[in-house]
Amino acid sequence: MKLLVLGGTAFLGRAIVDAALAAGHSLTLFNRGKTNPALFPQVEQIHGDRAADLHRLEGHSWDVVVDTSGYLPRLVRAAAGQLVDSVERYVFISTLSVYADTTRAGLTEGGLLAVMKDPSSEEINNESYGPLKVLCEHTVQAIFPGRALVIRPGLIVGPHDTTDRFTYWPYRVAHPVGQDEVLAPGRPERPVQLIDVRDLAEWVVDMIARSIVGVFNATGPAGMLTMGSVLDTCRTVSGRDVRFTWVKDSFLLKHAVEPWRQLPLWLPESDPETSGFFAFDIRKALEAGLRHRPLAETVADTLAWAETRSPRHTWAAGLSPHRETELLEAWRRRCAV
Repeated sequence: MKLLVLGGTAFLGRAIVDAALAAGHSLTLFNRGKTNPALFPQVEQIHGDRAADLHRLEGHSWDVVVDTSGYLPRLVRAAAGQLVDSVERYVFISTLSVYADTTRAGLTEGGLLAVMKDPSSEEINNESYGPLKVLCEHTVQAIFPGRALVIRPGLIVGPHDTTDRFTYWPYRVAHPVGQDEVLAPGRPERPVQLIDVRDLAEWVVDMIARSIVGVFNATGPAGMLTMGSVLDTCRTVSGRDVRFTWVKDSFLLKHAVEPWRQLPLWLPESDPETSGFFAFDIRKALEAGLRHRPLAETVADTLAWAETRSPRHTWAAGLSPHRETELLEAWRRRCAV
């Protein structure tokens, strides 16, 4: 098959290109040529900004377009409109953040979607990201009725993830602060959902090959995963005999620790707005062939990639060693009282 990828050189897009090449598909990438420009020299690339240069796609045709870089409805509308007669199907990578009510566990693809308070706004922040993606989904589905595949991933993890929203944990456990101690947030039994970028990419490419359309939640694993099991796996893979000090949500919030960004995978259980965010229903995706590799493989490969970065790397997420030490000392003082 002939695939056009909008993006294709950063994280998920990169993994989709890898998976598509491995499956024998022919690819064209459309991007600005600024992120990892030396990647995929064997692949046709058309360089341009999707905000201004879509005309460079004229005169070409593909079987499927995969949009990994659509965040604003205006730009998604322009791309879909440009390609409506040039491709058979449109694959749009959305997000589980599209749902309006994440207070309940078990949300399916039919869950109520978030509404953009000001549809004219194009500011992307924590509040608008999900609603904007909803509008993007609607745009694709309107221009490609019955010809759209919408994927709603959860937390995507693995090698080449520059957000550090998971990478922090394999690296921190392998390089603990002080006396082999690692601060762990909340309860070890708290559920967690995540998906290896390679599993997601391989499944998307397989769905494309089978001409499947519709909307799918895409996270994992198929069974229960907890924060404790994630950290235990990091410890086993690293070979470090670290001990985890589990610190209560209330203490972390009192000390102004920012969930998710300063402590990845941590969402306070006291916040009803996020109580269902690690408990989405993925049965539809599993029935459509989504499979998950062992967590230990994801941890090992993520750690190996993280080790290749400079020791002076500025982390996009996670506690600094100094801040973690401060919090652990404060926690011990509290427990001693």
